[in-house]
Amino acid sequence: MTTRLTVPAARRIALAAQGFGEGRPSGQVTTRQVQRVIDRLGIVQIDSVNVLTRSQYLPFFSRLGPYDTALLDRARDRRPRRLVEYWAHAASLVQPSTIPLLRWRMARAREEAWGGMRRAEQDHPGLTEVILAQVRERGPLTAVELEQAIAHDAPRERTEWGWNWSVVKRLLELLFWAGEVTSAGRNSQFARLYDLPERVLPPEVWQAPTPGDDDAHRELVAISARAFGVATEADLRDYFRLSAEATARAVASLVADGELQTVEVEGWRRPAYLHTDARRPRRVEARALVTPFDSLVWERARTLALFGFDYRIEIYVPAPRRRFGYYVLPFLLGDALVGRVDLKADRQADGGAGVLRVQAAWAEAGAPSHTPAALADELVLMAHWLGLQRVCVTGPGDLAPALSEQLLLRG
Repeated sequence: MTTRLTVPAARRIALAAQGFGEGRPSGQVTTRQVQRVIDRLGIVQIDSVNVLTRSQYLPFFSRLGPYDTALLDRARDRRPRRLVEYWAHAASLVQPSTIPLLRWRMARAREEAWGGMRRAEQDHPGLTEVILAQVRERGPLTAVELEQAIAHDAPRERTEWGWNWSVVKRLLELLFWAGEVTSAGRNSQFARLYDLPERVLPPEVWQAPTPGDDDAHRELVAISARAFGVATEADLRDYFRLSAEATARAVASLVADGELQTVEVEGWRRPAYLHTDARRPRRVEARALVTPFDSLVWERARTLALFGFDYRIEIYVPAPRRRFGYYVLPFLLGDALVGRVDLKADRQADGGAGVLRVQAAWAEAGAPSHTPAALADELVLMAHWLGLQRVCVTGPGDLAPALSEQLLLRG
């Protein structure tokens, strides 16, 4: 018989799978604890918006509390690398062992990469080979450094297209998509450092045989299913941005082998799939601010189905038309998303001491009475982690007055 789950039960399963089902470490966060988050999630999305802090750092704070971000940088930038960059769920950090599972995507770069990348190669024959030769000789280096190196070693009149930076950058990104170059890390300006994959990836990864497409998709869906705990086929497809057909075959294979179990979740119109290793906790007592790019909430239909939380990122919405704010983080309390806050790290405020500005604070219907106090505690914790002196509510929202009072009580 098909197992039936209530929405609260599915929500707790999902939270536990995502690493919110246990308390944060009581002492200093270690590399091993960071690695546990990496192992759970499989993907950490990257985004360049820096109004608060770089997005890839926040999922670890949400689950572990204050930690040294250098742990994550070392995992990405130093051998033996625990994380590497690729197009997984958008621009992402993944474990090196995942890279062979994505070679089918690399093989399709000339057909599926963005049009500007492909046109750059068509319009400027020979430049790809020049770029690869420079990376081979000089890497790791940024796109700007590469452009300067090409201009020095292979100067060209700029009366036509020259060695135009945007062309070089587009071709670098095409080569990155194709797996012919990779990222050796990021510099202090967050610029990607390009290098040859054989100099970045562990030898056992670089030399690993390429799995067949079906086998690769099966393993990618298995990673997704473990990270979600319970999910629809659409959820599983979105995690690595797979095709519907390949995801359906992978799900069917995992069900047949007993790794996934078909379940019904009340109110969900489509079947869901429960991972065989998923925990089913009776309670989840979490407290976390969640980045818009966290895998807990990045699929908006799933967020609505699990939490009843209608979430849209409004970064690209003109300011007068924004409903909740520019960079809005959901607030997780217990097993529910109970509010949302628009945050900004103002590092120049108070003579350089820095202020975490709450530019708006809104409560969800049914948020418990202790929401303002719990949110104040989490904001103070975040401010200290970010090296900011205090938290200040500077904007509107039905939660703003009570939150201000709670922050005043904390000095």
